[in-house]
Amino acid sequence: MSSFEASPNDAHQSHISVERRRGRGARSNASGRFERQSRAEFDDGWESLAELGPWQTEVRTEVAKSIISTNDSPDLSFDRSINPYRGCEHGCIYCYARPTHCYLGHSAGLDFETRIYAKTNAADLLEAELASPSYAPRTIALGAVTDPYQPVERQLRVTRSILEVLDRTSHPVGIVTKSAGVLRDLDILSRMAERRLVKVAISVTTLDRELARSMEPRAATPPRRIEAIRRLTEAGVPVTVMMAPVIPALNDSEIEAVLEAAAEAGAKQAGYVLLRLPLELKSLFREWLETDHPGRASRVISLLRSMHGGRDYVAAFGHRQRGSGPYADQIAGRFRLTMQRLGLDRRSAGLRTDLFKRPVGPGGQFDLL
Repeated sequence: MSSFEASPNDAHQSHISVERRRGRGARSNASGRFERQSRAEFDDGWESLAELGPWQTEVRTEVAKSIISTNDSPDLSFDRSINPYRGCEHGCIYCYARPTHCYLGHSAGLDFETRIYAKTNAADLLEAELASPSYAPRTIALGAVTDPYQPVERQLRVTRSILEVLDRTSHPVGIVTKSAGVLRDLDILSRMAERRLVKVAISVTTLDRELARSMEPRAATPPRRIEAIRRLTEAGVPVTVMMAPVIPALNDSEIEAVLEAAAEAGAKQAGYVLLRLPLELKSLFREWLETDHPGRASRVISLLRSMHGGRDYVAAFGHRQRGSGPYADQIAGRFRLTMQRLGLDRRSAGLRTDLFKRPVGPGGQFDLL
């Protein structure tokens, strides 16, 4: 194997062989935008590439310094969140979080789904931050960037340790996931639901197993996600179905079918986000389209650009999640009418904050009563 080094502006995407990336979403692993040099694999005639095995997942421990992140985005319904992991083994090719891996010196491509960082001290940090006298409780979003129930959670249980703290302190939490692994914590979630302290959003992007396997290679199958909605609902946990992202000419034809399946399973609300292509994701998504859906590639990009004023993506608040123009209006209209027909547009009571019991920090004093 050989590699070349060049300026990132001159570097091209080098596809990884099918054998090495089998079961992964990205087709390449180009250097991130912060790297001064870029590398790419190519066969130098010695056939040494054949000696490289499949891309393996590597989990690293991250000793985080803080755990609750805050934001002031008008596009979000929460102002604080916790992400137990960096990177995500689900490998969803459309994931808008991919470019965040470049801050770690990694690629937004295969590195994002194979180099996972676990914040194993998350629960201790959370308890300490909740113990601060200045802390005021508001709903914490769990997994707003990367999935809190990706495969490694089964062994490390970082997400569960966070939920145990929130349950013990009666602190409200909203969970976003596309994994049926959320059911492993049904004991905690059902207890919290009784106190109106939890809600769960399950992402269902398609009911087509083949399409799901292609664009979300290591996530739960569509039937398992629908079953997760059913079981959470039966346990009294309020569930929202999220169709995120809606991709024009690829899965937008399924809007009605996805919402109908989720409503039948017990979902009470629904939402959607239009496909977002920030930074490195523009080329990664195009590569995937060209290899997996070549017949639709030009149509998908053309429609997407029509919703962003002729560009691949516009990051402006109020626009980035919905787009604009006739096609964006059509998607919004179909979604709204289907929600109304299925009763998925009902507003629910907010989660409670008045039950919060501040934990006692090191050296602190317990309440007398």
